Amino acid sequence: MSRQKIKPGTLRRILPYAVRYRKQLAVLVLASIACGAITAASPLMLKFMIDDGIVPKKFEIVVMLAFGIVLLALMESFVLYIEARCSGRIGEGLVYDLRTEVFEHVQRQPLAFFSRVQTGALVSRLNTDIAGTRQAITSLLTQAVSALLTLAIVVSTMIYLSWEITLVALAMVPLFLFPARIIGRKLQRLTRERMNLDGEMGSMMSERFNISGAELAKLYGRPASEAALFEEKAGRVRDITALNVVYGRMFFIVITVLTSMTTAIVYGFGGNLVISGTLQIGTLVAMVTLLFRMYGPINQLSGLQIQVLTVLVSFDRIFEILDLKPLVAEKPGAHTLVAIDESGGGGVRARGGLDVEFDHVSFRYPTAEEVSLASLEPMALREKDRGDNAWILKELSFTAPSGQLTALVGPSGAGKTTITQLVPRLYEATSGTVRIGGHDVRDVTLQSLSDTVGVVSQETHMFHDTIRANLLYARPEATEEELIEACRAALIWDAISALPNGLDTVVGDRGHRLSGGEKQRIALGRLLLKSPPIVVLDEATAHLDSESEAAIQRALKGALAGRTSLVIAHRLSTVRDADQILVVDAGRIRERGTHEELLAQGGQYASLYHTQFKEDDTETGVQRSA
Repeated sequence: MSRQKIKPGTLRRILPYAVRYRKQLAVLVLASIACGAITAASPLMLKFMIDDGIVPKKFEIVVMLAFGIVLLALMESFVLYIEARCSGRIGEGLVYDLRTEVFEHVQRQPLAFFSRVQTGALVSRLNTDIAGTRQAITSLLTQAVSALLTLAIVVSTMIYLSWEITLVALAMVPLFLFPARIIGRKLQRLTRERMNLDGEMGSMMSERFNISGAELAKLYGRPASEAALFEEKAGRVRDITALNVVYGRMFFIVITVLTSMTTAIVYGFGGNLVISGTLQIGTLVAMVTLLFRMYGPINQLSGLQIQVLTVLVSFDRIFEILDLKPLVAEKPGAHTLVAIDESGGGGVRARGGLDVEFDHVSFRYPTAEEVSLASLEPMALREKDRGDNAWILKELSFTAPSGQLTALVGPSGAGKTTITQLVPRLYEATSGTVRIGGHDVRDVTLQSLSDTVGVVSQETHMFHDTIRANLLYARPEATEEELIEACRAALIWDAISALPNGLDTVVGDRGHRLSGGEKQRIALGRLLLKSPPIVVLDEATAHLDSESEAAIQRALKGALAGRTSLVIAHRLSTVRDADQILVVDAGRIRERGTHEELLAQGGQYASLYHTQFKEDDTETGVQRSA
């Protein structure tokens, strides 16, 4: 079981969030004062009803005080409504503030962060944990303020009526606080453990319930073992939650026993005072009523110890994420990267004027400690420094000239995709410099860099939304005509227009209702709609058949004209017209030149090309014989 302790200063960090709602807090405090006064006033009116009305048989006083008690009950109901309204606004506001802050912070994390964490565990932080913080205001703060004020008013009233009985009642108070401290520590550990287990169970459901995971499970999975694995995780959650319930019930059982004991003592002691004539019967009844009104707040404050300790776990887990500093961050004073507008006019989207330069760039992926949290990847092994083997790129230098097409070729695992990920700063170069238009990418704003670089990867992602929404994600202000034009250029418009709902067709989870080729063309349309000065294509035509690929290549040839293009291709026939071809192997540039120059060198490129040429001939021959 996890015994991780709450980090020092967690409680102090909560206060600035609550201070944002100081007006509502002020109203809440005033309502709590009024509620405390009403709580103390009701037993006093009961005392006067008995001593001044019932005992001397004055009917009019009994009726008047009875109406007064009813009026106090109505007033208390209104005050409790005000309390609930204020605490609700504060609590939901706190949840909103934390949820949006965590969401924005997570979005700023580098790609390496998302490649490591379990999605379900991360989503649990934004749902379960942040929802748990709601209790800090809606329940804890309201109860704490109300309980303290009510306790002060009730004790003062009790002292006024009988200081002897009050001392007896107060002597029992420490017995109420002691079990709360012991049980609270146990519940805190159980709560953290349950939250971690909830995250693991949520991750499994997230992985199995998305379309790709469901398909994989159906093709390769074993239903019995899958169910057994989930039952194991759910069983652990069940056991931890059951222990939570047991300890919670134990606390209230102890409190109930102590309350009964105290009531018996007060009745016995106060009864003797009434028999001796020291105390009136109405005063004793009022004191016993006040006693229950006193121990109500005391029980609340005792329970608050437990609730505070468990709620602090939620805040601690949230602050754990907020304290994770993004490795790729915008430098203070970063300037906007602006591409040259070849048209010479204002308001026209830039189409070129930027080259891409790698200057002695070395790179290796960051370690788990740098980008992730152990609680977000509980099943992952912590990475160790693997020395030189960990380097993906090594002292790599080249320039992709402005307005020209540079192709990256080479074996799988050579570092080609890593190169393209460093251009838009999905990762940060470990050493060396990546420049765009002569500017270090670390010196420009992330938004302007995103606007400048457009990427289409081999694994195209679509949101579970309409085709229109997925296209507009690149450029929300685009018109209908621009959408259609981009789709025509990507050779996907005919397929879209044939659908019953056209652009408003929902693509399904991760675009699974579309074929791989259709997703790839929509992604290309999204890129063309964005119209960036720099284009990165990572096997962008990998899912297309030969005929469609040839058509897309023709479309891209026109679309990429005047733009700086960085293209990864395994089919060397698609990059023969490139202005520059770079052969990447083991993180270094082994060869560079045009198609003809590299063939003439007879090196690694020529070997790769001739191998593919023979394979293509073999495939063609097989097709002809078939």
